[in-house]
Amino acid sequence: MKAKVRLFARLADLAGTRETEVEMGEGLSVAEAFELLCRRFPEMAGLAGSLMYAVNAEYVSPDHPLRAGDELALIPPVSGGALEGLFEVTSEPLDPERLVRHVRRDESGAVALFLGVVRDNSMGRRVLYLEYDAYPEMAARVMREIAAEAKARWPLTGIAMQHRTGRLEIGETSLVIAVSSPHRKEAFEACHHLVDRFKEVVPVWKKEVWEGGEVWIEGDPV
Repeated sequence: MKAKVRLFARLADLAGTRETEVEMGEGLSVAEAFELLCRRFPEMAGLAGSLMYAVNAEYVSPDHPLRAGDELALIPPVSGGALEGLFEVTSEPLDPERLVRHVRRDESGAVALFLGVVRDNSMGRRVLYLEYDAYPEMAARVMREIAAEAKARWPLTGIAMQHRTGRLEIGETSLVIAVSSPHRKEAFEACHHLVDRFKEVVPVWKKEVWEGGEVWIEGDPV
C-alpha cells in the first residue's frame, strides 16, 4: 500500500524528481512520511520547520493520518464559499483584458487591475529570466478561498486571478489580479489585499536565474 508524494520548487530540485511514493504503515502521519522521505533524500531534512503539508489538495496538520491512495504534497513557503470568478494557473501567456472582461458588470463603477511583471534585477544582480513552479489543482482552490475572504470584507462584483508557470522572460507578466466593485476605494483595497494574500498562501514558487547562479525565492512560513 502506497501514497503518492508531490514535490515542488526547491524540494523537487533537491530530490531530483517531482513525484515519488512512500510505503504505507499503519497510522502513518504526514510528518512521519516526510521523515521517511528525508532518509531517501537527506538534503531535504533541514527544511522540515518551514514546510506545510497538503493531502488531496487540502492543507493539513503534520499529524494528519495518511490512507492508501492519498496524494501528499510538500509545500515550501510560497513566493505568498462558492464564488463566481476566474482562477487559473497556466503555462500560456496571460491576457489581462480577458480578466477585465470577466469581472466587469453593469453595477461595477470601478475595476482595479494588478500585473506582476518580470524585472531585470534583484538584490543587485542582473536577472536573466524567471522560472515558476506551482501545484495547479491546489492553487486554483486556494485562489477561490482568498477571493471568498475578500468578498466577505468588501462589496465586490467580480474577482479573477491567473498565474503563469514555466520560464518567463524579462518584461513578461507572471500574475494578473482583477477586481471590480461599485466604488474605486473598495476595488483598490481588495486588489491590494488579494496580491498580498496570494503571495502568502497560494502554492506558486519562483526561481531567479542570473548571471552565474540561480535560487528559489521563498517567503516566510505562514
